Amino acid sequence: MAGHSKWANIKHRKGRQDAKRAKIFTKLARAITVAAKEGGADPEYNPALKTAIEKAKAANMPNDNIDRAVKRGAGETDGANYEEIMYEGYGPSGVAVMVQCLTDNKNRTAADVRHYFSKHGGNLGASGCVSFMFDRKGVLIIDKIDDIDEEELMMQAIEAGAEDFSTEEEYFEITTAPEDFPEVRDNLKEAGYKFSTAEVSFIPQTTTKLTSEDDIKNMSKLIDALEDNDDVQEVYHNWDMPEGME
Repeated sequence: MAGHSKWANIKHRKGRQDAKRAKIFTKLARAITVAAKEGGADPEYNPALKTAIEKAKAANMPNDNIDRAVKRGAGETDGANYEEIMYEGYGPSGVAVMVQCLTDNKNRTAADVRHYFSKHGGNLGASGCVSFMFDRKGVLIIDKIDDIDEEELMMQAIEAGAEDFSTEEEYFEITTAPEDFPEVRDNLKEAGYKFSTAEVSFIPQTTTKLTSEDDIKNMSKLIDALEDNDDVQEVYHNWDMPEGME
């Protein structure tokens, strides 16, 4: 069970995004609040909340911030009402882009997202225009360290319900169906494995290369502008980014 990792295409951007610590905490808190509001404040009975909390802890978000976000979602403190919206569009030369947002003002967010696409050589499309090019999957990334036995990890992942397992140069990648993600994650966590990434994501079925320097610059700027917006939670795309690009 191996193959080319589509996750690798966007993995290196996580480092840059994680460096914007305060902004990341704001987005993580918003995700926790929405998950608690929609499914209850107990993570053991709310898989979405458990995933959001685990993601926050992986980013070293303080427990006090996490607790406040949960209480806000449970209605114990005042807070804005957020809703989830997915925008779809095209970057330069037709690169497919999906933008997952949590917003308390749809008009503001839509205007911002539309502006970013227009400014950087793309255009915002209708709902469903590119989503068919992506598969929704659970993704678990475990960094390679000396005491991890690849065969043992693969068997444990498959037995827990994983769909696929691949070995990359610096990490192991495990993919699951979205509904199986919590169980696979929890089983591997109980077995002592630590994840550098553990989330449900949209993985492109195919990727698009950009050959023009202008297109490459514009695509990079488009992703940066979207990720820098507080309302944007995640940016998914099928751009085959040049190696070594940071």
